[in-house]
Amino acid sequence: MTTESREREEVHRAIWAIADQLRGAVDGWDFKNYVLGTIFYRYISERLTDYINSNQKAAGIENFDYSKMNDSDAETARESLVPEQGFFILPSELFCNIKDSAKSDNNLNMTLEKVFRNIENSTKGTPSEEKFTGLFADFDVNSSKLGKNVETRNERLRKLLDGVADMNLNSDRNIDALGDSYEYLMSMYASNAGKSGGEFFTPADVSELLTRLGTVGKNYISKIYDPACGSGSLLLKIRKILGDESVGEFYGQEINFTTYNLCRINMFLHGIAFDRFNIANEDTLIHPQHWDFQPFDLIVSNPPYSISWKIDNNSTLINDPRFSPAGVLAPKSKADFAFIMHSLSWLDSNGTAAIVCFPGIMYRAGAEQKIREYLVENNFIDSVIQMPDNLFFGASIATCILVMKKNKSDNKILFMDASDECIKSINNNRLSHENISRIVEAFTKRENIKDFCRVVDCEEVKREDFNLSVSTYVAPRDSREKIDISQLNNEIISIVQHVNTLRDEINNLIQEITQNEQN
Repeated sequence: MTTESREREEVHRAIWAIADQLRGAVDGWDFKNYVLGTIFYRYISERLTDYINSNQKAAGIENFDYSKMNDSDAETARESLVPEQGFFILPSELFCNIKDSAKSDNNLNMTLEKVFRNIENSTKGTPSEEKFTGLFADFDVNSSKLGKNVETRNERLRKLLDGVADMNLNSDRNIDALGDSYEYLMSMYASNAGKSGGEFFTPADVSELLTRLGTVGKNYISKIYDPACGSGSLLLKIRKILGDESVGEFYGQEINFTTYNLCRINMFLHGIAFDRFNIANEDTLIHPQHWDFQPFDLIVSNPPYSISWKIDNNSTLINDPRFSPAGVLAPKSKADFAFIMHSLSWLDSNGTAAIVCFPGIMYRAGAEQKIREYLVENNFIDSVIQMPDNLFFGASIATCILVMKKNKSDNKILFMDASDECIKSINNNRLSHENISRIVEAFTKRENIKDFCRVVDCEEVKREDFNLSVSTYVAPRDSREKIDISQLNNEIISIVQHVNTLRDEINNLIQEITQNEQN
C-alpha cells in the first residue's frame, strides 16, 4: 500500500471513529453537517494561524504563534487580514483553543454558537461576506438531535471536537486530505440517503468522465459553471484533473440551502480562495444569479431528472432569452430541457457543455421533441452517450450524457452505447479508469465502432423525427452466448438420469426405514 493510500485510510478511519462515538445520537444525514462544519472550522482556524505565523517569520520574528496571542493585540490586525483571507478569528476563538477549553466549558454549545457568529460577522461589508453568510446555519448547537439537555449536547460536541482534532488533515501533505475527507463523507452519506443522495452528490467517477469529456483539447478553463451544483463535486473535479493553475473561476447555483452550504464549504476545503468562486442559492430556472458572469467556457451538470418547474402564471418565461429560441418551454412536469436550454444559452461560443440526462427526454414527443428539433437544426448536439444503470446513489435507472457545442466543425452527432462500460456492484455500479478512458477515446476520435458508437449525419436524425435515443442509431450488442443444442440435450438427459437414481435411492431408504419400524 502506498503512503498516499495509507493516509487516505487513516482519514477515513478517523471519520468512522467519530461516527461510532455519536452513533444513535445523530442520524447520518444530519451528522454530516456537524462533522463537515467542525472540519471547516478547524481548517479556517489553522489556515489563518499558518498565514499569520509565516508572515511573522518572514519579517524575522521567530517562534511566533498567533494561537497564543492576546485577543486585544490581535484585534489590531483584523482590518488588514479580512481583505486578504476573507475572514477573521480571534486567538481565543481558534479551533485549537476552543477544543482545549471544551472539557471545562459548561456552556460549550453557546461558546461555539458565538464563535460561528463572530466568524460570519467578521466578513460583513467585505467582498467575502456572501461566501460566509449562513455558512454555519446547519450546525445547530442547540438541536435536540444532539441531546435532550445541554449537558448531553456539550458532551457530544466535545467528542466531535476531539475527533476532528485527531484527524490527520495537515494541509502540506502530498494528498488533498481535507478535500478527500469531504468527498469520503459525502459519498458515505449519499449512499445511505436514498434518493436524495443523488441530488447533492455526483459520484467521483461520473464527475471525472463529464470533466474529461468537456475538456478534450483544452488546457485552460477560465470559467466553469454548474447550474445545479449540489455539493460542488462536479465543479471541483476539473481542478483535480487539469490542476489548479489550469482553472480560473468556479460558478454554481443550488436551490437547497443546506446543499448550498455544503458546496461553499467544499470550495474552501479544497483550497479555493473566496474570490475565485461564486455559488448562489436560488432557483436556477426562475431566478438565475449569474447573468453578469456568463458565458462560460465549460458547463458540467447533473440536474434533477424530470422535476416540475414553476411556469404557471409566468408568461415572461417564453420570452426569456434562455428559452425563447426554441419557441416552446419544457413541459411543466419535466424541466430537463429547461436546464439544457439554460446551459446552452450561457455557453461560450467555443465552450463545451456536458450534462447528465434522463434518457426519456431523447425520444419523448410534444414540447421536448420541438426542443430537440431546435437543437439538431442548429447543430448544437455534439454527442449523446448512453450510460450504465445504477451509477447514482438512490437512482437505479440508466442515464445518458448530452454534450453540446456551439461551433462544431461538422454537421454530425456521435451516438455511443456505453451501457456495458462499468464494474457491476450490488449497491452502485461504477466506472473504472479503463471504462472512462475508452469512452473518452471514442468521443475524441469520433469513429464508427460496431455495437459501440456511430457518427450520424444530422439529416438522418431529422428523418427519425429528431429522436436522439442512442438505440435508434447504435444496434444493441447481442450478448447471448451461442448454445450447442446437442450438448445441452445430452446434459439434460444426464441430469434426468441422476435425478431418477436419487429417487430410487430415496425410495429404497424409506422402504428400509419402514421395515425396521415394523420389526
